[in-house]
Amino acid sequence: MRLRNIKGADEAVANSPFCIQSPTFQKGIWHTYLHNQHPIHIEIGMGKGQFIMALAARHPEINYIGIERYTSVLLRALQKMEKEENSPANLHFLCIDAKTLADIFDKGEVDRIYLNFSDPWPKDRHAKRRLTSGSFLEIYQQILAPGGHIEFKTDNRKLFDFSLEEIPAAGWHIDAHTFDLHRDTDMNTGNIMTEYEEKFSTLGNPICKLIASP
Repeated sequence: MRLRNIKGADEAVANSPFCIQSPTFQKGIWHTYLHNQHPIHIEIGMGKGQFIMALAARHPEINYIGIERYTSVLLRALQKMEKEENSPANLHFLCIDAKTLADIFDKGEVDRIYLNFSDPWPKDRHAKRRLTSGSFLEIYQQILAPGGHIEFKTDNRKLFDFSLEEIPAAGWHIDAHTFDLHRDTDMNTGNIMTEYEEKFSTLGNPICKLIASP
């Protein structure tokens, strides 16, 4: 996946008060770093940040950490935060590759993981790069607290079908799933839409969602 590099994005991320620098130093002491004992929820591949910013504003009793690999994408979320008169104090950002999560969070430090409209990596040879692949599920299991789970949304039916097979094969349990979230009264309750979700829904694409636990 190639993205257009935005001049100054690296510097903006490195200097932003909303971004946590050198996060490996916080492994095992995140609650000390955050100055509270609130649950920690993370979103992997947060894009421009609409989803996690809305969640953080709605739930001040939870710590949210948005994770984005590319500075040019994360920059858009930073710009949104800077425009907010009252930006959520319980929201922070990390610019990292999800493969390094176990180097950043200790066992049981994360209570929930959100995966929203992840890159489908459609070629079979790239299956291990999908965020619901067994290799990533193994990483999530290392950092999730007892009772923790992942929530995954996508409009890509092939990726969703892959996930429905891959997750149980990795020893996880699918707690709930739907092939049409916005028509599912129970699973759509309290749903916050991402930028992609709004776009795809407008086009008439059904949104799939699953919740899974190790």
